[in-house]
Amino acid sequence: MNDIVKAVILGIVEGITEFLPISSTGHLILVNQFIAFDEQFTKMFDIVIQLGAILSVVVYFWKRLFVFKKVNDSYLQSQTADLWIKSIVGVIPALVIGAMFAKQIQESLFNPLTVAGALVAGGIVLIILENRKQYEKISSIASLDYKTVLLIGLIQCLAMIPGTSRSAATIIGAMLLGCSRLVAAEFSFFLAIPTLFAASVYSLFKTGFMMTPEEEIVLAVGFFVSFIVALLVIAGFMKFISRRDFKPFGWYRIILGAIVFAFFFLNS
Repeated sequence: MNDIVKAVILGIVEGITEFLPISSTGHLILVNQFIAFDEQFTKMFDIVIQLGAILSVVVYFWKRLFVFKKVNDSYLQSQTADLWIKSIVGVIPALVIGAMFAKQIQESLFNPLTVAGALVAGGIVLIILENRKQYEKISSIASLDYKTVLLIGLIQCLAMIPGTSRSAATIIGAMLLGCSRLVAAEFSFFLAIPTLFAASVYSLFKTGFMMTPEEEIVLAVGFFVSFIVALLVIAGFMKFISRRDFKPFGWYRIILGAIVFAFFFLNS
């Protein structure tokens, strides 16, 4: 298969799955069983297309993340600063735990069967969460206190297990802590920016930047496709959760996990 075609397919997979509660890492591990580059380039490619997805969040929420108005709107500026501070505070647990255990987790758990188990478990939790009576005491990100932000960041660390989904972990954690569905989803997006950026930069320095001109083109294609698809998915996801709950994603995870289990047991 042509490398450009591979880049497009993997960029689409990343763009669709990064911010939905269905695990982008899990999907990429599964897809890489059938479509992949050489091992070293695959690692760099997965990081670069993740950066494309991060950029889509910045673009979609530009007006809330950056205030460049000439008018003196101190309230809007304070809201923006508060959003950035909470996002950075929320990433602290992942930075600490990731630095301590990331290598062991990657060596032990990055395999299709772990992904399948995490997909099923996360799907069950999402369905149970949506079936319980919702207790929503936090209706805006402005009303999030820093204790809650840190707890959400701690729960986010479960996403280091491939197949769990960073988005699912933060959304589930936020809702369990009393956030509305919309606040949980929004804060998951904002928390993704420092979390994924830090992880990507660390991985890039660890992997190295050496590549051929052909590989640069493949990376650029993957980055662009991931960015465009993720931007469309974010817009659709925000509209979806304004009317629906997360149960469809829970059922999707369970079905996909069961298929993966069946495939690898039948072919082992």
